[in-house]
Amino acid sequence: MKPEEIIQRRVARELRPGTLVNLGIGLPTGVAQFISPHDGILLQSENGIVGMGARPPEGMEWDDLTDAGGGFVTAAPGAARVDSATSFGLIRGGHLDATVLGGLEVDEQGRLANWMAPGRMVPGMGGAMDLVTGARRVVVAMQHTARGKPKIVPSCSLPLTSTRRVTLVVTELAVIEPTDDGLALRERAPGVGVEDILAATAARLIIGETTPEMDLRAAA
Repeated sequence: MKPEEIIQRRVARELRPGTLVNLGIGLPTGVAQFISPHDGILLQSENGIVGMGARPPEGMEWDDLTDAGGGFVTAAPGAARVDSATSFGLIRGGHLDATVLGGLEVDEQGRLANWMAPGRMVPGMGGAMDLVTGARRVVVAMQHTARGKPKIVPSCSLPLTSTRRVTLVVTELAVIEPTDDGLALRERAPGVGVEDILAATAARLIIGETTPEMDLRAAA
């Protein structure tokens, strides 16, 4: 299983029926592939879709139905298209139950950095600041390292998206929960040992007596 799929499958299990959830640009958008329209989860995209579905089959794309990153999506039954002001009103008004965002760094305080300085060929901030501030739960979906360098670090070297602590970090190696005491290792990926996670992490991790394996099955 590819690293991205491990992350997306595990994140999908965090989402609950009857909730409004934003999926960020990039890897988080792929979480929609592992959510059924019958799950009762309403996906929102900040470019103005409420009721977003997974990518359509090849040949069924529609130019007017895309996610915030420009990727083609489908619409679930009962979906709505709204303007940007209404979409960000949902975000800034505290109506999102959860958001799933990509990350460049997460530090020991659970703070997220997922954008870099303008003028460089790197991601911009987009709506991430609003999402981290406005959503009730913030799940970071990212690969554990970048070019061999840890992305979970003692202190972020990149600009912070928000000073707020995120709710959960899901990587292809582990599920990590930021707490008052620090970053707690909650789960490990199938076939991955705790020592492998520690070797790929620059930040201090709190390790319990046992670390269960991730459940990557589709949510019941």
